[in-house]
Amino acid sequence: MKTVSKSKLALYVATLALLTASTTAAQVTAIRVGQLVDPEAGTIATNQIILVEGGLFQAIGADVSIPAGAEVIDLSGAVVLPGLVDSHNHLALTYKEDPESNVYYLTYVMESTALRAIQAASNGMQMLSSGFTIVRDMGNNGNYADTALRLAIEQGWIPGPMIINSGIIIGGMGGQFSPTPEMAMEKNIVYPEYLDADTRDEIIKAVRQNALFGATVIKICVDCKPWGYSVDDIRLFISEAEQIGLKVEGHVQAERGADRAIEAGIWSIAHDSGLTDEMHKRMAEKGIFRAGTETPITLVGHTSERRYERTLAGLKNAYDNGVPLTYSTDADYYIPGMTRGEVAIEFIHTWQEAGIPEVDILRAMTVNGYRVSETVDERGPIRVGLAADLIAVSGNPLEDIDTLRDVQFVMKDGVVFKQNGVMTPEKFFHGGPVNGWNIR
Repeated sequence: MKTVSKSKLALYVATLALLTASTTAAQVTAIRVGQLVDPEAGTIATNQIILVEGGLFQAIGADVSIPAGAEVIDLSGAVVLPGLVDSHNHLALTYKEDPESNVYYLTYVMESTALRAIQAASNGMQMLSSGFTIVRDMGNNGNYADTALRLAIEQGWIPGPMIINSGIIIGGMGGQFSPTPEMAMEKNIVYPEYLDADTRDEIIKAVRQNALFGATVIKICVDCKPWGYSVDDIRLFISEAEQIGLKVEGHVQAERGADRAIEAGIWSIAHDSGLTDEMHKRMAEKGIFRAGTETPITLVGHTSERRYERTLAGLKNAYDNGVPLTYSTDADYYIPGMTRGEVAIEFIHTWQEAGIPEVDILRAMTVNGYRVSETVDERGPIRVGLAADLIAVSGNPLEDIDTLRDVQFVMKDGVVFKQNGVMTPEKFFHGGPVNGWNIR
């Protein structure tokens, strides 16, 4: 066996140590922060230094030293805060304002799963540019286009937020949209928006199918059709999902469905239809998240005055009762002149009109978003050891939430996506998969 002399070995070790040290130094990013917002506490710390290495926060504080050779980003004139969360979006679903394709049902026929995945990629980038570092994608009629989007982002093919995806929404026969017997029974025209599950065995199989094909949350349509799901049905969904570490969100449209979902102890309730004062009290007691989709009146044509007044009243009632509120848009449409991220940010208007204080709007957009997404120990808060996600704006959102309408800086996983208001997506692209072959 060939031996190495002690002098050569020492030289090798020293050289390796030097290379390692220089490499480490080059990988460290130091961020000078003028004001750092803690949404949960509702406070601001000034003149902070944040060190990022390996995509994680490594040190945070006023007395942190910047290592020699670190890349320095100067945000001393900005207000820095954690990334935002849209807890209910539909990135892989975009129905258009074009006259020939604005009918929702036509979207089934005219757009393939492949096209949906590409649309989702674009929408995801737009959301990230507006400061949303986490998005819960809650269904589309593509065949797991949402899983394709999540994997593409995780593997580094495209930039985008962290995706929590539901796969195909599970509902009773016909789901929410099946305008013809052919769509409901044959499913030979298009991919179904809903995965039919009416019996106990079908419910179990549907949950397992979605998990198999990459869902990271289960979404059910509690009462899309008159018969809906019973309390026992919903509990079966919950128990089956729990076995594989997933939570269940329920789409509700009426009071009876909402009542059953709350009684079953569902994780979160989507939309605000049918939620009464008494139900909000029960949700608060059980810690059930409200992913109400409070469409602003400013998005002309997407809600009515009467509907908007009910929305404002429901949101304020939920807030007054202490329901854990999430910022959830249900955005599934294109508005000329607006990105998907700008559409999502516009929902701030509804919260303002409902009289929700700035600090609690911000908590819904951050803290409760991390909790409903179950990322709080992985990413979300600006905390040592978590994924290095943060954004920067020009003003204090605790005093003026509208400052979030102009996000100037976005970092996700320690990589700068947007700086000085300019998108820099090229930094996110890789030449191939980074997580191996066997992930779904």
